[in-house]
Amino acid sequence: MSSVNKVILVGNVGQDPEIRTTQNGTKIGNLSIATSEVWKDKDNGEKKEKTEWHRVVVFDAQIADVVEKYVKKGDKLYLEGAMQTRKWTDKEGNDKYTTEVVMQRFTSKLVMLGSKSAGNGSKPNNDPEPSSNDDSDPLPGDDIPW
Repeated sequence: MSSVNKVILVGNVGQDPEIRTTQNGTKIGNLSIATSEVWKDKDNGEKKEKTEWHRVVVFDAQIADVVEKYVKKGDKLYLEGAMQTRKWTDKEGNDKYTTEVVMQRFTSKLVMLGSKSAGNGSKPNNDPEPSSNDDSDPLPGDDIPW
């Protein structure tokens, strides 16, 4: 039996994204997404809230370009990617592990749902939205038929 590694998040951007460019010119994006759930405590009726923070790494050049041009702190995003844990070594030589949502080419999706600061779901500035040949597809060049 095969397995599936797919993450879907709908949340708010915690800080302005960081975009880096590799030596060969490929853009890589890093952003943090907050997802929250709210409920009433059954014992005292108080409103409770729990927020989870998700590290997201964008390796898809087209999505990284959209993130660089349009995504800001507070924006609400829908994104699809895969969960990945990587091992790294800190300055003291200790092994550390980081779990991230990774957005690779052909397997990821990003949809901007609006800006938290705008309050009405629209962008607070007059920057043009990313355009594509197909109005239903938020990312140009996504030819996957499903």
